[in-house]
Amino acid sequence: MKVLIAEDDFTSRLVLQTFLSRYGECRTAVNGREAVEAFQTAADARAPFDLICMDIHMPEMDGKEAVKQIRAIEESTGIFSDRGAKIIMTTTLDDMKEVIRSFQALCDVYLFKPIDTAELLGHLRHFKLTA
Repeated sequence: MKVLIAEDDFTSRLVLQTFLSRYGECRTAVNGREAVEAFQTAADARAPFDLICMDIHMPEMDGKEAVKQIRAIEESTGIFSDRGAKIIMTTTLDDMKEVIRSFQALCDVYLFKPIDTAELLGHLRHFKLTA
């Protein structure tokens, strides 16, 4: 499994990277712009990400916009969201409007921080990204 973690908070990024590195290769980005660039580079190299953990609120470009751009990149190559990278949006905000907007941006799952690693693992298994 190839994972992209887009998170501006160092501690949250480290927790996700430490947990997910057990299941595959992890790359990190500190904002949405870096995440889109990393995704494009991987797509161009025909080595796409299987999973993206995307924080909603980040500097330069927020997670919702980054997800929209990532899905647009996938669509431009004939890959639609149901066949593309699995995207888990993360946030500390408990705001139903944000959840709805995130799903409208075509994320697959929405998790609240601090991330419950058992819940995250359950989603990985559901996506068939791990045994």
